[in-house]
This record gives sequence, C-alpha cells and structure tokens, in this order.
Amino acid sequence: GGAYIFERGDDGAWAQAVEFAPPADGEIRGAGSAVALGGDAVYLGAPSDAGPGAVLRFPASGGSPTLLPSPILSAIDRFGASLSLTGDLLIVGAPGTRDDRGAVHAFNADFPATGPSPVAVLSLADGRGGDFFGSSLSGAGAAVLIGAPGFDSGAGAVVLFTHGDGGEWSESARFSFPGEGPGGFGAAVAFDGRSAWVGATAVDRGTGGAHVLGVTVTETAPGLEGEGAIPAPGFAVESRFGSFVALRDDVAVVAALNADLRLGAAVVYERDGGAWVEGTILRESTRTLDAVTGGEAPCTDGATGPFDCSQVDLVAFVPLAALGAGPGTIVNDIWGWTDPVTGRDWALVGRSDATAFVDLSDPTRPRYAGELPLTEGAIENLWRDIKVYRDHAFIVADGAGSHGVQIFDLTQLRDAAGPPVTFAETARYDGIHSAHNIVINEETGMAYAVGSSMGGETCGGGLHMIDVRTPAEPVFAGCFADRETGRSGTGYSHDAQCVVYQGPDEDYQGREICFGANETALSIADVTDRENPVAIARGEYPNVAYAHQGWLTEDHRYFFMGDELDEAQGGVERTRTLIWDVADLDDPLLLKEHFAETGTIDHNQYIRGNRLYQANLMSGLRVLDISDVENPVEIGFFDTVPDDTGLPAFGGAWSNYPFFESGIVVVSSWGEGLFVVRVRGRAVS
Repeated sequence: GGAYIFERGDDGAWAQAVEFAPPADGEIRGAGSAVALGGDAVYLGAPSDAGPGAVLRFPASGGSPTLLPSPILSAIDRFGASLSLTGDLLIVGAPGTRDDRGAVHAFNADFPATGPSPVAVLSLADGRGGDFFGSSLSGAGAAVLIGAPGFDSGAGAVVLFTHGDGGEWSESARFSFPGEGPGGFGAAVAFDGRSAWVGATAVDRGTGGAHVLGVTVTETAPGLEGEGAIPAPGFAVESRFGSFVALRDDVAVVAALNADLRLGAAVVYERDGGAWVEGTILRESTRTLDAVTGGEAPCTDGATGPFDCSQVDLVAFVPLAALGAGPGTIVNDIWGWTDPVTGRDWALVGRSDATAFVDLSDPTRPRYAGELPLTEGAIENLWRDIKVYRDHAFIVADGAGSHGVQIFDLTQLRDAAGPPVTFAETARYDGIHSAHNIVINEETGMAYAVGSSMGGETCGGGLHMIDVRTPAEPVFAGCFADRETGRSGTGYSHDAQCVVYQGPDEDYQGREICFGANETALSIADVTDRENPVAIARGEYPNVAYAHQGWLTEDHRYFFMGDELDEAQGGVERTRTLIWDVADLDDPLLLKEHFAETGTIDHNQYIRGNRLYQANLMSGLRVLDISDVENPVEIGFFDTVPDDTGLPAFGGAWSNYPFFESGIVVVSSWGEGLFVVRVRGRAVS
C-alpha cells in the first residue's frame, strides 16, 4: 500500500509530487486504505487483513513515518479503516473490534509527542456483532459523525458524537436507514458541520444510494434530520454507489466503487439554493486503440505496433467499440466455430453484456456480424463463457441472476452478411440461473454447468449435468460434487474438462472422466453413470490460492493447471503452471511446478499438439512447447496490453482459442478487444 500527492502545474497537467510508502519489511498491510491530511502531516490508515491494524504519520513533505499501532493488539480489528482530523484530534475507526461491533479511537494528532494512548474510545452502548461501527467517520469542530453500516441487521445507521469543554464524549444523535431491507447505510460519510452525505451501498441489490442529512451541533439540541435521498444515476446492480463520499462547501462527490464492471465511477453534485443538482459523472477513460486490418503485421524486433511480441505475428485486431461494446463493457471468454458447410471460421466473443459473433473468413479483415444479448432481466457482470456442440453455442454468465444457459443455432450466421444483427436465442435452459462456466464433452453430448449459483439446481457449484444431444431440447441429467474440495466444502468447480478417457490407466479407458479445477484442488471424477457419479481422486498442491482451470494433453497422460491467485497473493513470485501426471487416475502426482519468467496471473490455457497456449492476463498470450513435459519452453508470446507493468493484476488476455485448422489463434483481451494472431511454425500432434 501507500499514497501519493499530485499537484497541478500552470499548464493544467497533474504530476506526482510526494510518495508516502510504508516500511519495506512487509509488516504493514493496507496502508492508504484511509487518508487524512492536516497541517504538516499526512496520516495513512493500514487496516491489516491478517492482524491488528495501524496508522502511519508522515511529514507532509515525505520521509519516514511514525507508527501508531492499534491499542487493542488482538485479532483483526481493522484499526485504521477510517480516519478524520478534527481540531487537534485524530479520529480512527476500528470496525472489526469485538466481533465486528466496532469502535472509534480519538488520539492527539501530534503523537508520539503526547504518547500513543487514545484520549477517548467511542462505541455504541447497544452495539452488537456485525454493526461495523467505525467503518466510516468524518469530523468537524467538536463533533464526529460515525457510520455503522451493519447496524440493525444490515439496515445501517449513523451516529453523531460530540465532546464538551472537559474532553468528555457522548452520543448526541442517531439516524437510522429510512428505507426497507438491507441498506448498508453508513458505509461512507462526509460531514462539514452543517450537512452530511451518507452512502448506502446495499440499496437495490447493491446498486447503492446516498442520503443528505441536516446536522445540528449545539449543546442544547444536537440532531440529525433527513433532507433527501439521492438515487444512483443509472448504475447497474452491485455498482455500490455510495462507497465513498466527499463534501466541501457546495460540492459533493459520490463514488460507485463497482460501477462500469468494477472500473468505478464518481458523480459530482452541486448545491443550487437549497437543492442538490447532479452534475458530471466521472468515469475511467477508455483506452483507444486503432484497429489493425487488411494485412498481417509481423512481429519485428520484439514488437508490432504498440504490442510487445516474439515469434507471434498479428493477423488483425478489432477494438472493443468495433465489437459492439459500449462504455464500461469488457470482453471475457472466447470460443470458436467452423461452419461445416461453408468452412468459414467464426470467433464467438463473450462481452459482459452479450455474445459477439465475428466472421473470420478473411482473418486479416474480421467482420462483426452481430450479437446475442444477455438474457432479458439478467444482470450484466464480468463473466460470460461459451462452448459449442453440434453447431450450437451454449452460453452462461456468472453472478448474472436468472440468466440460464442460452442456446444459439450458429447456422443463422450464414445469413448475417449485412449490418450487425441483434439475434434472439434459439432456446434456453433454466435448470440453473448463473454459472461460472460450461463444459461440453462433444463425444457424448453431455454439458456440465460449473460454479452454478443464484437459483436452480446448483449441485453445490459442482457438475450440473445436461444432456444436449438434441441441442435445442436440453435435459437435466444429474449432479456431482466432491465435497472434499472447494473453499466452502461443497465441491464447487471453477472450470473442468470432461472426456471419454483414452489414457494409460486401463481401469478407466472408455469411461467419461471429468478433471475439475475446484478452488482448492484438482478433482477427478467418473461421471459415466449420471445417476451414480464417483469421485476417483483429488490432487492437492503447495501454496494453493485458487485452482482455476486446466487442460489435458492429447494422450490424456498429463493435466496442465493454473492457480489464479497464487501470484497476486504472494504465494509464488513468478507465473506458475502445475503439471499433473494422471497416468494413474486414482493417484494423481504433481510432476512439476513450472515457473515462467513473468510474474503475471495465469488465466485460461489450452493444449493443441505439443503446444500449450496460455492467456496470462497482463503478459498476454504465451505459447510453450511441451514436447518435454517436465521442461516446457516458451517459444513465443504476444502481449495484448501496451505499456503494461507486468504486475499480477487483472486485465489483459482473458482467454484464447487455438483449435482452428487454419492455424490462427484468437485471443480476447479484457479492455482492448479481439486479437487474431499466428504463431510461427506448426504444432506437432
């Protein structure tokens, strides 16, 4: 963590002026989660997720900090989650105190000269676990307004505390969420002595809202009075409008932390007379990249245009807008289809709000032919995943409410020769609502929705089996979940591959076997008998963070798997691929942990012949020769994000599809669009 001060020059440009960084020993975590500025000092809250929190006091010009540790020094109190300076006092929230009842500490702001002990500790006399009192706070003069967004079973409240001339503090007024249901009222507060803005992030299924309060701070009649509710201006469910609020003079700013698919947004309001008027909505600026079409752009001297590369040539690039994407829309999963009649290749590109269909008959000139919007009434979210069986696309979305499995007859694309078409689904399977992915065994006509949630038969998030041999008439076929796997002990599977097994283990040859990346382990199951599926084995490995996805070698001897969070959480320093020897399905062996030169997050990977094609987010497509399984060698790459930092962050290459007979590989890149590339040389089966 850390924080920065930026200054605007005479030319209007902003530049970093000062950096405030915690000590490099790694003991302080989350520094900068809250910030307070006053006089000659800057304060950073560091509410650790692994122990007691702390506050760091820096000279305003930078330099080494003075540490103010949590006075509780027990468990995870989230000390430092909120900060405010009022007068000569520093007010610090610790909402995790006492089973999340919460507490607020007042210190002399010039510590350590006056000692690190608090001069007062504030709490709710009627507080309960889960109130999260102190999640937010804002001080002005002799008063501080404190949020408790979990109060009253999640409705939320804000509480006004004042202190007298003798320094004693007391609760002077309280204002509870004025609506019905969960409000999260008090998730954020801003208070200037006469008015207050309060965020209510749980309103309307997490869309969020804000409220304006009038505040009276007098010894005889202190009080809080509601002056009006501010609805979220057109944001989607789970946008969390009201996550942060700021107030100064006649201007207020309200943040929506998860708006625009977690890019975030902020709304400016101005006071006009007695009313607050909505002004500008501030959004993340969209990267504008020019399309590359009409001829291949070879990788030369380590780059092609703005993209770093090696031994991988750019055939074409289609930016987000040319895929029908609007502001805040991303692309996610990708799959392919080759029309058996025309021989034409198609890219099926997942968007957060639809599936886009791209004609690749001339791969140097991809043509956006149209889209299938998400199911009516479903929630737009980050995830959309696609597979193909018998010329039909099967499409699921995670965290999307009642989305179901969309089924689309791809032969309709033969007639889509004109302007982009908005298609309708051919059929829909509603046995599940949301799912993280869908797996199809094309040999048996069985589909498996995995990571199901939000309604329907979720099968614990494991394998929800669907007979799709007649694609437009899907039929539920059973459940399987290995409850010894998954973070919640339900057998949740994040992704899987199901095959008619033809590997070296004679006990299972000809059986339908599923290999699942189940958050905490590799799961191997025999699902030949849908009514009585059997867990064969599970494979555990060191430094597990989140078993994400994997793929079998063509001889079914080895399974290459990625862990999505091990790099970001510091479990490993470089991109890790787990190589399993599954010659004996009853006893999978971790043959090797392969570490790349990069340190980015590995996401989706597929095998064709002797090549492994990995979409590794911020380091793009990486191609490995796995002829020597124990010693993979990177033979090429294409980085889809210009000028990226190479950090283990989310963004960049989400997935790829390397199975076209033409040899092209299509790559979906989160905030950029669709890449069509060609790896030099040919894979050997």
